[in-house]
Amino acid sequence: MPVAPPAFPFLSDHALRPAAELADAREGGGPIRVQPRYGAPCWLVTRYEDARFVMSSPAFGRNWERAGIDTEDVARVTPVEVTNDTFSAQDPPDHTRLRRFIFRTFTPNRVEALRPGTQEIVDRLIDEMIEKGPPLDLYTRFGLNLSVEVICNLLGVPSSDKERFTIWAEAVLLSATSPEHAAASVEQMKAYLAGLAVLRRQEPTDDLIGALVRARVEGDQLSDDEITNLLRILLGAGHETTASQTVNFTYLLLTGDGYRRLVEEPELVPTAVDELLRFTPLISQGSLARFVLTDVEVGGTLLRAGDQVLIELAAANRDAAAFKDPDTLDLARKSNPHIAFGHGLHRCVGASLARMELQVALAALTRRLPGLRLVRPPDQVDWLIERFVRRPKELEVTW
Repeated sequence: MPVAPPAFPFLSDHALRPAAELADAREGGGPIRVQPRYGAPCWLVTRYEDARFVMSSPAFGRNWERAGIDTEDVARVTPVEVTNDTFSAQDPPDHTRLRRFIFRTFTPNRVEALRPGTQEIVDRLIDEMIEKGPPLDLYTRFGLNLSVEVICNLLGVPSSDKERFTIWAEAVLLSATSPEHAAASVEQMKAYLAGLAVLRRQEPTDDLIGALVRARVEGDQLSDDEITNLLRILLGAGHETTASQTVNFTYLLLTGDGYRRLVEEPELVPTAVDELLRFTPLISQGSLARFVLTDVEVGGTLLRAGDQVLIELAAANRDAAAFKDPDTLDLARKSNPHIAFGHGLHRCVGASLARMELQVALAALTRRLPGLRLVRPPDQVDWLIERFVRRPKELEVTW
């Protein structure tokens, strides 16, 4: 009698430590079969080499309809219904076309131009923290405010509307919200962003929305719906995720000697950020499925067309075949080809923005608050673990 695949996701003994079953699967070699909370059984990839292959091979797609899979069978760890109308769910040639527009407008120079403004935001937030005095929650007082202000400045969202995005993003990202409420929030966000796109056509601006509205690639131009969906992806990726990693990184640094080391060696901040990205799980296990378009072998296992694959990035980033002493947080790690932002066609378009924000945040915190420490013992911190959110519910700090 066939053995039923294990339930997925696996449980970990700590929110920022990958589950032991993931290491077992990785060391066993090749993909394993699992049963996610929702949808059909699927393959789970945990090895670094296999993860990179699945994310870059044309044998895999992100559009389930193209793969002949029913919507209700899509493997996922959340009850929220999946949708094909987003940038992340497109395959070439549609995805290639949209990504060309992103690279044309969301350039490294545009991101780097945000660094001085990001530094001003960070310094102002730290000034406010010092004025209020400890103890305080680093997430609400620093991480969340920083990410909201930076992404809204990038998009050109009026400061009076910034609070709306926090409400919408939480409704979409947190499972405590009903699917109906999440869907309604998505529609409200889309309508708001579509309205901004219309305004930019009437009154051009230099922000990202204005750039996307004006952009032309080989005579082609984005529709308002395409602009709205691209902005929605950027907003989600650049809001809660960066806020969460800011406090996650600080927690990890404060529970060891990492924070003190960055105080003493500030030149390590850039490499420290990449090492923390490698080391720290963010997206809940295997959140975004890939779909097998043609029979293909992965790690010695034959996957058939119509199969589904979940990729566990946190496990792949702890693979000893790719990283020396992978379970050690080495802030000075020199070779660090991590895939925290994904790989291939669907690598996170906001990677450079997130990296810049995290560098500025950690550099300023360690410079201006060298005595920062946790109010509670590390094992008394309560955690919030959702599909795209993994962070302390509160991270009370003092200095």
